[in-house]
Amino acid sequence: MAQPEIVRAAGGVLARLGPDGRSEVAVVHRPAYDDWSFPKGKLHQGETLEAAAIREVAEETGWRASLVRPLGRSEYVDRRGRPKVVSYWLMHPESGRFVPSDEVDRLLWLTVPEARERLTYPHDRELLTDFETA
Repeated sequence: MAQPEIVRAAGGVLARLGPDGRSEVAVVHRPAYDDWSFPKGKLHQGETLEAAAIREVAEETGWRASLVRPLGRSEYVDRRGRPKVVSYWLMHPESGRFVPSDEVDRLLWLTVPEARERLTYPHDRELLTDFETA
């Protein structure tokens, strides 16, 4: 039997300094899954990982952002049983504002400890460790 094709995706940990000078990261709520995660999505045909990360962060958060550095990747089996590899970048917001949509209905800027509590998946929480050690 043929192995299922790997789903390739990219996303970002969008980070800024909050009003109190502490780092904050953006986490998004997806009502279809009722989960909290970092913005991410599948690559379009011919798209680079970097371009996909920038596009997906903009689509899901409303923020145009710049890549700072690679942050790591997550490998897991998605809800359809397919292997999925998501590459993440640390990103800084440049301009924009969040507008709720059917795909993402909430965005919260949280400190790292708050994000660690809110994020649904262990692989997202692991990215925070990579972020903190940068």
